Amino acid sequence: MTTTYLELSQDGGGAHKFYEVTVEGLEVSVRYGRIGATGQVQRSSFATAEKARAAAAKKIGEKVRKGYAPAVAGQRAARAVTRRTVTSAPSTVRAVAPALWRFRTGSAAFGIHVDEDRIWVGNQAGDVYTLAHGGEVLARFSLPDGVKCLVADDFWIYAGCDDGKVYDLSSKLPFAAYDIAGEVDIFWLDIHEGVLNVADRSGRLTVIDHEDEHQWSRSGRGEHAWMVRADSRAVYYGDTHGVAAHAPDGTGELWHTPTDGPVLFGWQEDTAVYAGTGRRKVQRLAKSDGRIEAVYDCDAVVYSCATSPGGRFVFAGDSSSSVYCFAEDGTRLWKLGTGGGSALSMQYRDERLYLVTTDGSLVCVDASEAAITAAQQGSVPVVRDVKLAAALPTYTPATTVSAVASVASAADAPAGSIVVECVREGGRSRVRVVSEGYESSWNVQFPRAIREPGVRYVVEALHPAAGGFYRVRGEIRRLL
Repeated sequence: MTTTYLELSQDGGGAHKFYEVTVEGLEVSVRYGRIGATGQVQRSSFATAEKARAAAAKKIGEKVRKGYAPAVAGQRAARAVTRRTVTSAPSTVRAVAPALWRFRTGSAAFGIHVDEDRIWVGNQAGDVYTLAHGGEVLARFSLPDGVKCLVADDFWIYAGCDDGKVYDLSSKLPFAAYDIAGEVDIFWLDIHEGVLNVADRSGRLTVIDHEDEHQWSRSGRGEHAWMVRADSRAVYYGDTHGVAAHAPDGTGELWHTPTDGPVLFGWQEDTAVYAGTGRRKVQRLAKSDGRIEAVYDCDAVVYSCATSPGGRFVFAGDSSSSVYCFAEDGTRLWKLGTGGGSALSMQYRDERLYLVTTDGSLVCVDASEAAITAAQQGSVPVVRDVKLAAALPTYTPATTVSAVASVASAADAPAGSIVVECVREGGRSRVRVVSEGYESSWNVQFPRAIREPGVRYVVEALHPAAGGFYRVRGEIRRLL
């Protein structure tokens, strides 16, 4: 057995990753990832030992030409992940927003998603909590590192974390659905039809498919890319030099619009994207051609923004712990203090504005016209502080196949369950559907940590995605 270990480490926050090739008889194993991490493994088999050695030499040569060099594993330490540091000044507004309840997560919170059933909030400690709309805490997910953002793709909920992984939280067994390349320092992400779009610290947009395979990447015109949103027509990306729209297949930039200051946050509706900037503005840009349709003026740096459906009302949170509401045309309707820290992210639903703040709070604000009018006159409800339940269900990511519940046969699984199987194909593990009535050539998006060639699993449901693959919904069980 022979092993070649290479590393590529660049100063100034660049690449910091390893690549290890092992040849043992007819098999070549490649292990790669961030320096200091276990990384991912790919194995390939060849007809002869000579062909295996030749394939390994080719892989090593390709990496050396890209700047990798021989190294000793363990001598170079893992690089510390970037932690977002943001300032928050007290609000100068006398009137405070009419907060109905507040939940303190214990650490600065960046991620929020609100759907018809639950509210999701993620913080820098790696905690993700789900709450009912009334504020009752339902469950907790404990992830390995800080949550940078929470995004939804139809039913599925994803958390982008400081460890460079994106976790699927859609069932009781969370799993790492995507492992971002070692040099990518996530600032924000979005997912559309299973395709992951990542904006990073260096100002680069990276697109990864449902099999966690790199599709394309493109450098922006600036750096510190905080904004990325996607739909079927384009990927909308914002950095220090403005907002651009890129073709979903990476074939080119569709338009670019300079903004009034660096983009710090983004939101999208059907026909427009909204960019919150460092120069106290939210700007609405047409998705069709990037023209600026409206400007919403704030009094401090904009940390977050959101809209009501269709953009009828536009909301913004600034660095001075204030929150704003504007009419669609840019007219400011009100400005109120949050009563706590600055809103790092926000979402509106059914006359409620949900904020996550620098002090780690999730705040539910009554955004109805009557409540806001009363607040402007100094009348606000007493905020109810939500407490954790004594026996809160807590879920942690599955890292091995043994962590998955098992069933003796498909008949023992819930009615309607579907059988899938992990197979080895082209040196990679793929998952395909065994049950009748499905396209057997399509891959199934499946947790890499629990894939084991030759093993079958039962899943509660499969949903077809536009890219020609299936996505799992519900619990996964190993078939014994």
